Amino acid sequence: MALATIVVFGGLGAWLVPVMRDVNIVLFLQGTKPIYIQLFIGTAIGTITAMAGWQIVELPFMHSTKVFFVNIIKPLQLSFFEILFISICAGVGEELFFRGAVQPYLGIWITSFLFVLFHGYINPFNLPLTVYGIYMVLVIGVLGLFTEFIGIGTAMVAHTMIDVILIFRLSKADIPKNDGEIQEDSVN
Repeated sequence: MALATIVVFGGLGAWLVPVMRDVNIVLFLQGTKPIYIQLFIGTAIGTITAMAGWQIVELPFMHSTKVFFVNIIKPLQLSFFEILFISICAGVGEELFFRGAVQPYLGIWITSFLFVLFHGYINPFNLPLTVYGIYMVLVIGVLGLFTEFIGIGTAMVAHTMIDVILIFRLSKADIPKNDGEIQEDSVN
């Protein structure tokens, strides 16, 4: 699935960027700032926003959301390299499509909302998940701003860092019961 993300979304994004942005794909990928600045800012923003996102998921109000995500990720028993691979594919493929091709047409905030909606984080029947989704709309909007003013590399790296940190944390998390006790892990 990760490989399909980078091939389908990334390929579609690379194909559409010259049309949607009227710029050569290579120039778009270079951005307006040097790559080392994009890498540094992307790593910093991705780490900070992932850690803040984890703090949100750890709130008692978010218990059901954390359990939902842990039950998806933990049984996969992903190695760190698998998490890294999945995260890079999503970071590059999705950002190239959404930031590169969709954002110039729909704007930063509508694209960010659609991105989060596409990931299933906005659900009118699940308030905790929607709270997390609203946080992610803000984060993804910031990545959209970085794309426009610094370069898509910043958004790709930040997205990758967010995924690496959150998937890793979810893969190692114990599922707490509502009263704060730790549920025994049945998958070891």
